[in-house]
Amino acid sequence: MEKPPHERRNLVILVLSNLLAGVGVASGAAVGALLAEQLGGTAMAGLAQAVGILAAAVASIPLATLAQTRGRRWALSLGYALSTVGAVLIVTAAVLGQLVVLLVGLTLYGVANATNLQSRYAAADNVGSGTRARTMSVVLWSTTVGSVVGPNLAAPGAVVGQGFGVPDLGGPYLFSVVAYLLAGLLLAALYRDPVGVVEPVGRAGTAAGAATAAGATEPGGVAAGATEPGGVAAAPDAGTPPARARRTGALGALRWAWAHPRARFAVVTTAAAHAVMIMVMVMTPVHMQHGGMSLQLVGIVISLHVLGMFALSPVFGWLADRFGPLRVAVGGMVLQGAAVVLGFTAAALVPDAPRHAGHGAGPALDTEVLTAVALVLLGLGWSACVIASSAVLAAVAEPRVKLPLQGATDALMNYFGAGAAALAGPLLAWGGFEAVNTAGAVLLAPAVVAVVLATRSRAPVSDPQATRVT
Repeated sequence: MEKPPHERRNLVILVLSNLLAGVGVASGAAVGALLAEQLGGTAMAGLAQAVGILAAAVASIPLATLAQTRGRRWALSLGYALSTVGAVLIVTAAVLGQLVVLLVGLTLYGVANATNLQSRYAAADNVGSGTRARTMSVVLWSTTVGSVVGPNLAAPGAVVGQGFGVPDLGGPYLFSVVAYLLAGLLLAALYRDPVGVVEPVGRAGTAAGAATAAGATEPGGVAAGATEPGGVAAAPDAGTPPARARRTGALGALRWAWAHPRARFAVVTTAAAHAVMIMVMVMTPVHMQHGGMSLQLVGIVISLHVLGMFALSPVFGWLADRFGPLRVAVGGMVLQGAAVVLGFTAAALVPDAPRHAGHGAGPALDTEVLTAVALVLLGLGWSACVIASSAVLAAVAEPRVKLPLQGATDALMNYFGAGAAALAGPLLAWGGFEAVNTAGAVLLAPAVVAVVLATRSRAPVSDPQATRVT
């Protein structure tokens, strides 16, 4: 069925803004660590990456709260506005040579990642279950352009920066300033929140009670006391007086999800898949250099990995709509499991330099191929898991839980990613790339348990106490 004009317009705006923001993120990501190292030494290079990830985690919940109270347009526009300020501060830090200004700028700059993630949920608002995952995946797919184009803007950015008196490593952030500014203005001027999806706090409980009493569903949501394939049941809450309804926080939303096996699966799978991806990805370039592989090959492998993360998103979205999110998530776990097995095998063929001697002859071709295939599978598995889990979270019909749960899940996703990145370095130093991939396999275990429990849970949750949010 063809989408109404306003839905098509909103989707186009989300795709364009996400594309622009993707360019903004990737433009600076290619040189951020180098700029931090230049201003503060080698130790600051790692801190620069951590600051951005943690900023995205911290921003996820406030942005979701703002979306709940004022609408997606406000939340997304503000997110990109803060990121624009961050990019300006980074350029300023490059000109002045100020490390503190750089760290503040990188913190605000990281808000763009949280905003990008929230935009996929915005695409699913008021969308029916038959196309929800596909619609979300199209927005995620638009990031592909930015991820591919952005890193290649480092050299042109340096040239442009010279014209404004900006050092070479600060120049690419000028593109970020323009990209974030355009994305924010586009959303602020043209995006319109679908009617009946985002409610002000004072009306959320009333709307929920009315829908429950009437036995209705929110558009694209799940009826109270019922389920849809891959969806999340919402228990009847008609007895809750509207006057008692209050906003649900992130912890309350997570408690609600813990009582629902399918929502719990979505939260756990998102966090686990992201942690596995981050842990293996951030150490792959180091491992490849230890194994004697060229920087050019490192760049190719990482580019293939990023393409795996985003390029086939619409395919996974279609599969989730056609066969259900649980099946697609299982497929994603299999892909990530295969990735860590191949990564372990590649590491065994080319040992890491700190632990082994005699690697200077260079890697064998089969090792290069195994490493590349492993990183592609890692990205594909991440894409499948995130899209499937996001489709489940977008199907939650309880208004007071839906947006806080989305924000809390994105926050956990980024916190787990930051933790995995922090652990990956010591693991590589201690046990090589084999240890990193083994740890990745261990991180998948909670997601496997969660999906098994979700698959076994066929009936909707009917206990009002189990679903009441506090």
